[in-house]
Amino acid sequence: MGCCDAPGLMPIEDALDKMLSRISPIQTTLQLPLADALGYVLAEDVLSPIFVPPFDNSAMDGYAIKLADLERSNILPLAGKSFAGLPFEGEWPAGTCIRIMTGAKIPEGCDAVIMQENTAVTDLGIEIKQENIKPQNNIRPTGDDIKQGDIVLEKGVKLTPRDIPMIASLGFSHLNVIAKPKVAFFSTGDELKSLGETLEDGQIYDSNRYGIKPLIEGFGCEAIDLGIIPDCQDTLRATFEKAQKMADVVVTSGGVSVGEADYTKDILEELGEIGFWKLAIKPGKPFAFGALDDAWFCGLPGNPVSAILTMYVLVQPMLAKLAGHTHWQAPESIPAITKTAFKKGPGRTDYQRGIYAIKDGQFEVESTGNQSSGAFRSMSLANCFVVIERDRGNVQVGETVQIQQFNSTLY
Repeated sequence: MGCCDAPGLMPIEDALDKMLSRISPIQTTLQLPLADALGYVLAEDVLSPIFVPPFDNSAMDGYAIKLADLERSNILPLAGKSFAGLPFEGEWPAGTCIRIMTGAKIPEGCDAVIMQENTAVTDLGIEIKQENIKPQNNIRPTGDDIKQGDIVLEKGVKLTPRDIPMIASLGFSHLNVIAKPKVAFFSTGDELKSLGETLEDGQIYDSNRYGIKPLIEGFGCEAIDLGIIPDCQDTLRATFEKAQKMADVVVTSGGVSVGEADYTKDILEELGEIGFWKLAIKPGKPFAFGALDDAWFCGLPGNPVSAILTMYVLVQPMLAKLAGHTHWQAPESIPAITKTAFKKGPGRTDYQRGIYAIKDGQFEVESTGNQSSGAFRSMSLANCFVVIERDRGNVQVGETVQIQQFNSTLY
């Protein structure tokens, strides 16, 4: 089924291509202390200035020996100790052993370490009970983990809690990173009230900003919350002008459908241009992308599930490219067998909320129930999206569908 089957609606793949083809990574770089660099994207390769470990060291608590000494006796008097940070110094007499702890420097001449469980303390010395000892037994050689000059992390990698201690082991105190994109966001609509306020007839609480903000931060960007903007054309125009001066991207929720009070589209055409509007996606059809004079623009639908879904599926890859995160990858699609039926009509790619489990090595998935774009509890219950193809209709129990597990930004 082609795009003509959903008149005026652009396929998601085309929308992503159009967005990403226009985006260039931010060029501004910062030098940050390592402790502050978490979540930033590297502006250059990280090359190791040292070997890790920087010296041969023991993998076990035990005794350092010379294998040749065992040819004469398996009982070796103790000649000294080597602790982490306090290596053995001095001459090492033939026919003796050295007490050594995990991580301690290997004494010169040692060619094996015997773990203490394979020894016994006697009046004559340390009895070595292990047989068939191989050279370099329990010895971690210099550079076993990282060699000097190795590229340990490439430019374009987003720094994780797993990366920071590894970089610290190399002695780096600062890193060159790409400045985080700034994303200003606000909700529109006279029906919206802030948390803590009393709801009047016809009003609802603004929940979208509380989902959008952690997603922006989870994507590795700086979030600027501009609050709730009423359905007033002048106020909305002034907010857009303010937002584009302080951010790289402006994100709105609501105001991009066809209601009489939906001014966002008109103002965007006045202050910039619309790249596209209305996609063949469900939920989230009234998604808009374009450019203001000084910032990019993403207009999310007002329904809560639609807003989060379009942020996750469409805005996330755009912000990753803007941030220079070249190693970002879209969630993997995994085949799963349906345990419940999924209702769908052809014409739009449908992202339904599901709960997957693995049984006997096979992914299985069931619906969270209510799939309305205003039913956010379905998102709270879900652990994946069930992505049903644009030209596909209803899905029955036992059929195969593609699921996308939620990545870390939704957990």
